Amino acid sequence: MIAQLPALQVAIPLICAPLCMLLRSRFVAWLLFLVAAGGSLTCAALLAQHVARDGALHYAMGDWPAPSGIEFVVSSFNTPILLLVSLVAVVTAVYGRSSVAAEIDTRRIVLLYTCLCLTLSGLLGLAITADAFNAFVFLEISSLATYTLIAMGSRRRALLASFHYLVIGSVGALFVLLGIGLAYALTGTLNMPDLAERLTDSHGNRALYAAVVFVFVGLAIKMALFPLHAWLPGAYAEAPSAVSVFVAATSTKVAIYVFCRFAFTVFGAALVFGRMPIEQIGLLLASLAMLVGSAVACVQNDLRYLLAWSSVAQIGYIIAGVSLATAAGVSAAYLHVINHAITKAALFAAAGLLLLRLGSVRLADLAGLGRRMPWTFAAIAAAGLGLVGVPPTAGFVSKWALVTALIERGAWPVLLAVLASSLLALVYVGRVIETAWFREAPARAEPATPSVSMAAATWFLVLLSVYFGVDATLPAGLADGAASALLGGG
Repeated sequence: MIAQLPALQVAIPLICAPLCMLLRSRFVAWLLFLVAAGGSLTCAALLAQHVARDGALHYAMGDWPAPSGIEFVVSSFNTPILLLVSLVAVVTAVYGRSSVAAEIDTRRIVLLYTCLCLTLSGLLGLAITADAFNAFVFLEISSLATYTLIAMGSRRRALLASFHYLVIGSVGALFVLLGIGLAYALTGTLNMPDLAERLTDSHGNRALYAAVVFVFVGLAIKMALFPLHAWLPGAYAEAPSAVSVFVAATSTKVAIYVFCRFAFTVFGAALVFGRMPIEQIGLLLASLAMLVGSAVACVQNDLRYLLAWSSVAQIGYIIAGVSLATAAGVSAAYLHVINHAITKAALFAAAGLLLLRLGSVRLADLAGLGRRMPWTFAAIAAAGLGLVGVPPTAGFVSKWALVTALIERGAWPVLLAVLASSLLALVYVGRVIETAWFREAPARAEPATPSVSMAAATWFLVLLSVYFGVDATLPAGLADGAASALLGGG
């Protein structure tokens, strides 16, 4: 049974997607998404146990052996991503039952759950495949479904945000495809381990350098690395609340993983971070992302846009760790991928609670509500402090790991950017807390009663973020294993 789990990991949500449309029941569609998410999490947990005990697991689709056939590989470098995406999907399913019913036209609910299943399948496929073109296919499956999800937002701006993301995301996908095509032209293979072996003879070839650049730029767009981030604020802020929770926690993180997969196990760190100036470019763009993203977040008047711009900055932290190309740096990057995903999902979930109860998440409309909605704003404060990096939150653990890696490498300008960005994060999180707790509340009707499932999902994420700040054994162990596997070439 274990041998079939890599295929089931992707197949379960992929099968549930058409079933949602065929059965045409809102409840059944939600139940199918919950089953898809729960099944994926079960597969991911069993695979992670197998990898920890017995090492990497290889699965040949249709019994066609690699490099001729498509191969799925489960190793230490992707088990954290499989677990993260599946866990967030389960939480989204629990959270989304009430949220989707309140925000989405009843005629579109079945389509929404269908697209969530497709997005989940695409992201898991991206994480598990060992075929370069298959990675592009899964990238497009998840992207096309996400464009549709964002367009379902309640405001007309959602359509513009979706179209914006569609245009920019398509450019990114084209760049990735061009890079893969050049690598194939040089080697005649698409299997990633086979590509890695054959590309060692092509170092110095200009076509190989072009392939690296195309893949890097394309994935930089998908991960919303500054200044290629223009699609992200609108996409996160205008999407339905449940979609924001899922997409903000997973899509850019999986794109970052795919870049790590290509950089370390296909093209090789010696080429990408040695012969080519990707390290210097990555550290520069990461520093700019931290500073610009945090600064713009400070002046936002809408909570969801504030959180979206904060994500631009947090991606900068992750890319700084990856760009160091050291065990400590990559481990810190993976750790921040996990911790930030949980923290940001918690914050978008809390914002969805406010949107459902108040009909608005503009800061001016949140004045004085901390005293009337103490639990909701306590969740925002606890998760917000994780963005700042205040102990004992998960954000502190991963930021400390990144700071340590930067000091070891002597990257002092980047370290200053991390510290400045953290201070700016204190400003924008402080704005929310000050508005909610210390401003006078205008006369308004009593807020609506919160959904139990939405509140439970939100607090699960908040408490998990705090727990990983107190005991980081699990995420740190996953991050260290991933860094070791990537830098070891597989």
